[in-house]
Amino acid sequence: MAIKNDPRPSLGYKDAGVDIDAGNKLVDLIGPAVKSTRRDEVLTGLGGCGGLFQLDTSRYREPVLVSGTDGVGTKLMLARQLNQHSTIGIDLVAMCVNDILTSGAEPLFFLDYYATGKLHTAVAQSVIEGIAEGCRQAGCALIGGETAEMPGMYDEGEYDLAGFCVGVVERDRIIDGSRIRAGHRILGLASSGPHSNGYSLVRKVLEVSASDVTAAFDGSNGVSLGEALLAPTRIYAGPLKSLDSSKVDGLAHITGGGLTENITRIVPQGLGIEIDRRNWNPPPVFDWLQAHGNIADSEMLRTFNCGIGMCLIIAEAQVETVTSQLIAAGEQPVNIGRVGDQPGVRYLD
Repeated sequence: MAIKNDPRPSLGYKDAGVDIDAGNKLVDLIGPAVKSTRRDEVLTGLGGCGGLFQLDTSRYREPVLVSGTDGVGTKLMLARQLNQHSTIGIDLVAMCVNDILTSGAEPLFFLDYYATGKLHTAVAQSVIEGIAEGCRQAGCALIGGETAEMPGMYDEGEYDLAGFCVGVVERDRIIDGSRIRAGHRILGLASSGPHSNGYSLVRKVLEVSASDVTAAFDGSNGVSLGEALLAPTRIYAGPLKSLDSSKVDGLAHITGGGLTENITRIVPQGLGIEIDRRNWNPPPVFDWLQAHGNIADSEMLRTFNCGIGMCLIIAEAQVETVTSQLIAAGEQPVNIGRVGDQPGVRYLD
């Protein structure tokens, strides 16, 4: 309780840097975007302490829940530098959703965490509307989240993001790589650019090259370097949903570790992979990064996705069927290599 007749000014939460009214305003502003992601299984609206989702068990024989969590790393710093916040939320959803897709899961719902030193409602609204767009692309519901205003924790203009996604898959349809054998083919789905990995190296290249991120670059057809680097991470829920998952023996989301490490993670012990780099052309931003950073091929392949964001490993007999299904879903799958009978990674140039 306050002391009577105390001559000192009365302090409130706003004096400490936390604006509760701004937080409440944000909830109202993002309401329509969140509502646009709603699924029939969602039982609660925005603003509760917990999001309720009733799994329709009649749709499944043995449902298994699959969860994933992630952030977008230092790509956030580039978004702040360019004052472009509308797509970074798509990145957040993509990084979580694409991970759980590799188990064969259908994304169900998503929660986000937005932390900042001072809440700027316009910026936060733009970010969260991007998260909602990512959820719409993934077919999952944005059922809740947390906005934390923490003065002193972050510098002016800084914010951080984290996300959490839950999906479901039939137990007998889980994709775990156990059926992969030597001779299986590797199909690659195109990325939109570096997605959300390797941005500490990206920023280092920008620093040493003193490049203008607002200017176009070689091969970009007028797209600025900043636009190419901020291209949102692709979400592969749509094309993968169109497949008969029984024909897919492995899925690899190409994130940190690049093509070199992510595919070998799902290949059984004793096997390796052979990648033919001649079979696809990466987006021009990768050539720019390699040239301006003088980055070795091995470092590029271990840091970036180099134009391939998701890989499917399938038996030779299923290649034609799966390829046709992906093309019907609007993809242009590339046969980028095969599983070999020797451990490790071999690149063909």
